[in-house]
Amino acid sequence: MTLYVDSSALVKRYLKEDGAEDAVAHMASDPVLVTSALTAIEVRRTLTRLLTDDLEAMRARFAIDLDAFAVVGLDAQVCNEAARIAEQTLCRSLDAIHLAAARRAGSATTVLTFDQRQARAARSIGLAVIGC
Repeated sequence: MTLYVDSSALVKRYLKEDGAEDAVAHMASDPVLVTSALTAIEVRRTLTRLLTDDLEAMRARFAIDLDAFAVVGLDAQVCNEAARIAEQTLCRSLDAIHLAAARRAGSATTVLTFDQRQARAARSIGLAVIGC
């Protein structure tokens, strides 16, 4: 299996949030972790918004962790697929980008998310979802 980890799941590695233990356990259980280039933007923004004392340490930890992921780029194919997904599901644009990246990762990909709306959209296009 390939595990696509979205921002709502990955940020749980650095913040004390509900579901953090589950998120970390799911990520530890799969040797192939995938995310999109969008995740780097979203996680860095969230860390900056929510942390003060540990911000630099968490940024450094995130950079190291992200190196272990296969990162799907936001090329024209992913963006076109995201547009199709957004039209089909009427999901938010950033969710559509994550789902298009997950599809790019392959047909055996499971999406790890803690975003209820994104999970519904993922299921509606046939992706397996864990986390919520």
